[in-house]
Amino acid sequence: MGKRSGEAVRNRNAETPPPAPEPLRVAVADSHTHMDMQGPDPAEVIAAAEAVGVTPLIQVGVDLPSSRWAAETAAEHPSVYAAVALHPNEAPRIVHGDGAPGVEVDDTDWAGRLRPAGGAAALDEAIAEIDRLAALPRVRAVGETGLDYFRTGSEGVRAQQDSFRRHIAVAKRHGKALMIHDREAHDDVLRILDEEGAPETVVFHCFSGDTAMAKICAEHGYYMSFAGNVTFASAQGLRDAAAAAPAELLLVETDAPFLTPKPYRGRPNGPYLIPHTLRALAEARGAGEDELAARIAENGRRAFRLDG
Repeated sequence: MGKRSGEAVRNRNAETPPPAPEPLRVAVADSHTHMDMQGPDPAEVIAAAEAVGVTPLIQVGVDLPSSRWAAETAAEHPSVYAAVALHPNEAPRIVHGDGAPGVEVDDTDWAGRLRPAGGAAALDEAIAEIDRLAALPRVRAVGETGLDYFRTGSEGVRAQQDSFRRHIAVAKRHGKALMIHDREAHDDVLRILDEEGAPETVVFHCFSGDTAMAKICAEHGYYMSFAGNVTFASAQGLRDAAAAAPAELLLVETDAPFLTPKPYRGRPNGPYLIPHTLRALAEARGAGEDELAARIAENGRRAFRLDG
């Protein structure tokens, strides 16, 4: 096969959804997914997931449009619940505008213009809308919120921390779980939770800490949700953390369309691939698949109040 033909095959494979895994015998929830980024109609995503024992799905917002979409989709589909929030990287964009120093560029409009700075008033308005959405009955979490220091400058950090504190208040006001995005910011996330007073339920989405971090979360009763990256060869530290986490605080998620588990890393992710991640967690913990699935299912019901 020539070089050009080989590249074409690799590109085609990267766009091809993986085959369905062997179904789980005990159904579990996908605690964090983004169906709006996955392409097909939500009904197709839901059906594919249910066929392999993955239900319900927690559809997560990252800005105002996706949070509204999450709430609307949850209202339309009985096996979907919503989480609404401004992603940590969204707050600096709102306050300082796309492309400001230390602020990632999110998107441009049809004419290629960057979003202008909106200042504190724009953030106030956005969080007021998140507060309104969080009151809806099918919204079961405020998230994903938190801190992401991967590419954020000092001005962006201040906006993120302000937004995070206000999301904590929203979660407490409505009695909803707080779903945290924590990237290279463990110490500040834990500090702010302590300063503000954590809600009754806290979920660390796509848990990225080590064993020491898992033990701290366990001491506080924080849930730890593991995604497909726990299956990666380079992720022994994550598997060690998953093994150290108390069974009653474990959740599983896809973060789809991101973080596709082995053996399909690099191809499109979806909730139907949860079985790969759950089986990797069971292996890391030396637990039976059905036993772990039953525990995680119960944890999801408790964390997100899925029976009500």
